[in-house]
Amino acid sequence: MIRWLALLFAFAWSTSTGAVPAPRNESPLHPVSVAADTLREPPVLVNRSSTPRTVEVFLTAAPARLALSPGRVTDAYAYNGMVPGPTIEAHEGDKVIVHFRNNLPETTTIHWHGLHIPADMDGSPLHPVPPGGVKDYVFTIDFGAAGTYWYHPHPDVRTGYQVAKGLYGAFIIRPAHDPLPPLPEKLLILSDNRFRRDGSIDIPAPRSTAAIVDEENGREGNVMLVNGQVMPKIRIRSGEVQRWRVINASAARVYRLAIPGQTFLQVGSDGGLFEHPTEANEVMLSNSERVELVVRGAGAPGSATTLQTLPYDRYMPQTRPDDWNHPRNLLALSYTGQPPTIPVTLPRTLRMIPVLDTTKATVHRVIVLSQGLINGRVMDMGRVDVNVKLGATEIWSIENVVGMDHPFHLHGFRFQLLDRNGVPVRDRHWKDTVNVPKHESVRFVVHFDAHPGKWMFHCHILDHEDHGMMGILQIN
Repeated sequence: MIRWLALLFAFAWSTSTGAVPAPRNESPLHPVSVAADTLREPPVLVNRSSTPRTVEVFLTAAPARLALSPGRVTDAYAYNGMVPGPTIEAHEGDKVIVHFRNNLPETTTIHWHGLHIPADMDGSPLHPVPPGGVKDYVFTIDFGAAGTYWYHPHPDVRTGYQVAKGLYGAFIIRPAHDPLPPLPEKLLILSDNRFRRDGSIDIPAPRSTAAIVDEENGREGNVMLVNGQVMPKIRIRSGEVQRWRVINASAARVYRLAIPGQTFLQVGSDGGLFEHPTEANEVMLSNSERVELVVRGAGAPGSATTLQTLPYDRYMPQTRPDDWNHPRNLLALSYTGQPPTIPVTLPRTLRMIPVLDTTKATVHRVIVLSQGLINGRVMDMGRVDVNVKLGATEIWSIENVVGMDHPFHLHGFRFQLLDRNGVPVRDRHWKDTVNVPKHESVRFVVHFDAHPGKWMFHCHILDHEDHGMMGILQIN
């Protein structure tokens, strides 16, 4: 442990040698370990554009027959025939064109979670794509937006259903010059699901007891998945350092990520890299949040360990699952027999994050989260709940007045946390989703710098969102 801490403070970490291009990409951006993983990463969508700084891709949502439950084929929804959907990659400053076709038997959208883009490109319920319909999502990636994002459907009252059926995927934005050295990189999309004995997806009938529990608690599944797999394996060399991009695509589950006996170095969250790496024994990830982790192969050659999610009580007492307090294994971390590698140094500073000046805030808003309601009201597609002037800086206080956690998501704009329950947040970083624990409050500052129009804000427990725990923000 002493040696590990000394290495941490010196930022002397290790990486493997002789890296080869990752099989999930058609570029040399992702070196991998010498030994193969059983973890399968979604392929990167092929860029069809020949125009510089333009990413043009084709994406279709359609019914599919897939083995979402191990050993059983079931009816699913899929992007380009796979779950998770293919990964979209772009660089800061790129123009992105997504030619989307809806071959589902119902209305859908694609919401580009966390991206700062025009309101009519956001994929909110206000811009539905009907069955058989097409839509071109066209937007430009901001400079400074490099990070880990994701996409998923966001139709009115059907988001949870369509995500449970398999519609979600990653969106990676890269900078021109990455401050981290070229480390082996892994994409981990965490999800959970519930299946019947025949392998079909278990979504309870409306107004049934199970549906009422899901409506209050948020739908959780007993099958834990990483990139759609149960307990896949990542191979790592002793002393090797890997960069993990982790997305929580679950409808309601909160993950407390830990590897027994070792620590993470967290280098980023929703809006990309931190200013400075932070050591952590565990990392909390509420649904829709993302983290970037540097993981060190601290075990001996030939040994093995697991990535776990530890118990976390986010629940109302009356709907708390019986097994909530049991840790769950997510994936295996297996060490090769090779001798340990030599260290490589990571930078102490990853980037500078500009401060949002709170003295320029013209409005202090209070958003109250109760069970199924925001500020005492249920979502109305024809009502504007909050009006904001374009260019304004505001401070929002999100107050949770009930006995379960609510993760709060603001579409289209990232923010900086100020404090939790009045205690200042020490490290500055960008967020678009923040978990607000039961009977607690969070304050953040946000600058509405562009993109007038109507935007959504809501609890990101998908059952809560679908049942009306959402509001509309109008930027004038």
